[in-house]
Amino acid sequence: MTEKPYVLGIDIGGTNTVFGIVDARGNVLATGSIKTQKHHVFDDYVDELYQAASKLITDNDANDKIYGIGIGAPNGNYYTGNIETQINLPWPAPIPLAKVVSEKFGVPTLVTNDANAAALGEMTYGVARSMKDFIMITLGTGVGSGVVVGGQMVYGHDGMAGELGHLTARRGGRPCACGRNGCLETYCSATGVVRTAHEFLAARPDEQTTLRDIQVEEITSKDVYDAAVGGDKMAKDIFEYTGTILGEMLADYASFTSPEAFVLFGGLAKSGEMLMRPLMEAFEKNNMPMHRGKIKIMQSGLPQADAAVLGASALGWEAGRQAASTVATPAQPSVANS
Repeated sequence: MTEKPYVLGIDIGGTNTVFGIVDARGNVLATGSIKTQKHHVFDDYVDELYQAASKLITDNDANDKIYGIGIGAPNGNYYTGNIETQINLPWPAPIPLAKVVSEKFGVPTLVTNDANAAALGEMTYGVARSMKDFIMITLGTGVGSGVVVGGQMVYGHDGMAGELGHLTARRGGRPCACGRNGCLETYCSATGVVRTAHEFLAARPDEQTTLRDIQVEEITSKDVYDAAVGGDKMAKDIFEYTGTILGEMLADYASFTSPEAFVLFGGLAKSGEMLMRPLMEAFEKNNMPMHRGKIKIMQSGLPQADAAVLGASALGWEAGRQAASTVATPAQPSVANS
């Protein structure tokens, strides 16, 4: 590995694709980005990604020094290397992401979904470095999760395990883009906060709130946060409602993996006491007695600016190790030939 001391981490988002060169200590040497939606032909997108990333590699004296490539992508499947279903991306699924990128760069490549990548990054570089059992919860536009048990990421038999954002928080509740109703994502994501704001404004028409100064369809989760910081009662109640639901659901998750910690990441996770107080109260209240007071809820240790690249890069080290192991292990004769 000393001859190839770097990995390339790539995070594919609906708007931008960010990539960076990372060393074994988690230092990000350099980053770049391209527009995800620019090309409607997948091969054209990969061509631009290759050109931009190759220039970054050359400019940082990293030619022939990339050990592996890790990619975090929506619905990325670790086993197949594909993006299995199309979510906010312009190309028809399934998309053979790992195969095409590996062939283009000539570097071993692994793919997983963005929340699993975040968990791998936390386990490699962040607050979960000493942990073998934890759950990563990403609170962004949606709710993602990565479940680590015994030091191993849980992928399930088909590579799609651990979608805690799509467990039911409210039976028969809000419709979700996944096709189900009442998913946690519809309540405890940034978009979930906005949906709660819409419901509260409609249900409490006579209550004074600064949220009424904004066109309803233009309200963002940040608007709700800013109003709550300013002491707005309805906005504070929205965070109370959101934190309570999240705490209840984390207590349910704790009962089936008994994690050492939950690690929270994303813009909504940085809402401070407005979210964390009701979350912790609901979490402890709804936990099984054997878990009370034992499971930590922590903020991510990854720097916000580089977190996506670091998460993906952690998978790059695994890609390189797998490739090296395959080369080092001679093929075994088949039973038919023995």
